[in-house]
Amino acid sequence: MQQPVTIESAMTRAVELAARGLGRTSPNPVVGCVVLDADGRIVGEGWHERAGGPHAEVVALAAAGERARGGTAVVTLEPCRHTGRTGPCTSALLEAGVARVVIAVPDPTATAGGGADLLREHGLEVIEGVGRDAAAHGNRAWLHAMATGRPFVTWKLASTLDGRTAAADGTSRWITGPDARAAVHALRAERDAVLVGGGTLRADDPHLAARGIEGATQPLRVVLDRRAEVPLTARVLDDAAPTLLVVAEGTDARRLVDAGVDVLAVPAGPDGLDVAAVLAGLHERGVRSVLLEGGARVAASCIAADLVDEVVAHIAPALLGAGAPVLGAAGITTITEALRLTTTDVVRLGDDVAVTATVRRER
Repeated sequence: MQQPVTIESAMTRAVELAARGLGRTSPNPVVGCVVLDADGRIVGEGWHERAGGPHAEVVALAAAGERARGGTAVVTLEPCRHTGRTGPCTSALLEAGVARVVIAVPDPTATAGGGADLLREHGLEVIEGVGRDAAAHGNRAWLHAMATGRPFVTWKLASTLDGRTAAADGTSRWITGPDARAAVHALRAERDAVLVGGGTLRADDPHLAARGIEGATQPLRVVLDRRAEVPLTARVLDDAAPTLLVVAEGTDARRLVDAGVDVLAVPAGPDGLDVAAVLAGLHERGVRSVLLEGGARVAASCIAADLVDEVVAHIAPALLGAGAPVLGAAGITTITEALRLTTTDVVRLGDDVAVTATVRRER
C-alpha cells in the first residue's frame, strides 16, 4: 500500500504537474493539484491542461473520487471562486468533502481571488505559503502579467564566448550545437509568443515554430515589421503556427491584410516601434509570456525600456573576434548603470552552456 506523504512533498509534486501546462493555458495560469486521502496518501493528481478545460483541482478530485472526503487538497495557486468558462474550484472542493486545503500562492486577481477565505467560511482548514517560492517561480509569467499588465519577457540569445552572434561576413549558422537548438524549441513550446525584429527576418528567414516537441501548442509568431515589408514568401507566414506582424501606425499594410495576415499597428518613433505598445497589444490578445529571439537592436530597445525580465543565454565555446554583437546600444553608458541579473540555472547542452538569469529590478 502507498505510504503517506508530507504536504511539502505533495506540493513539490503539484509544482511539477503545473509545469506540464506551460505554453498551453494562457490567458490562465498554470496550476497543479495533488489530493491526499484522510491518511495522507496520494489519491488524485491533476493540472490545468488548456484554457477552457477543467482546472487542476477538478481533475485531481475526479481522480480521487470518494477517497478525497476528509482528505487534503494541495494546490499551487489559490482556488478560484468565480465562474468563467468553467465553474469555481472552491465549489468543487466543498462538494468533494475535503477537510483541508494547502495553497502555495494567493491569487492576485480581483475576479478569482478570495477562494481561501470562502473555504474558511465553510469550515475548511486552509494553510497558505507551503512551497510558495517554487510555485511562484513556475507561474512567474502569469503572476508578472497580472501585476504589470504586460507579458513576461525572456530574451533568448546565442553567442560565442566573445559575444558575437554572426561572423564578419554575416554567416551565423550554426553558432551553437544541436542540443542547444533543441532546447530553443522547448523554450518556444513553453511560451505564448516568440518575437523577432524585421532585421532578423530579412537576414535569417526564421520559421519560429516549435519543432520536435510532441503535442506542443504552437506559440504566436510575432514579427516587428515597421514598414510592412515582409515578403509573402517568408517562412513565418506559413500555416505551421499563428503569426502576427506589427507595423507602425499609418503604414499601408493592405498587401498583408489582403493576404490574410494578422496585423497590429502601434506607434513608432525615430528608433523604431514602441515595444511597450507591442507588449500591451499582445497582453490584450491573451499572451502572458514572450520569448524574444532577436535581434540585437530589438533586444536593446526592450532592455532600454526595462521590458526584459529574464535572459536565457546559450554560449558556444567559440571565438570570432569580429562580427555582429549580441546586444546593441541599450542606453547604458557607465558600469554603475549595468543591468545586473541573478543566475537561476546553468546547464550544459552538449559543448554549449545555457545560463538562465532573472533581471534585478532593485536598481
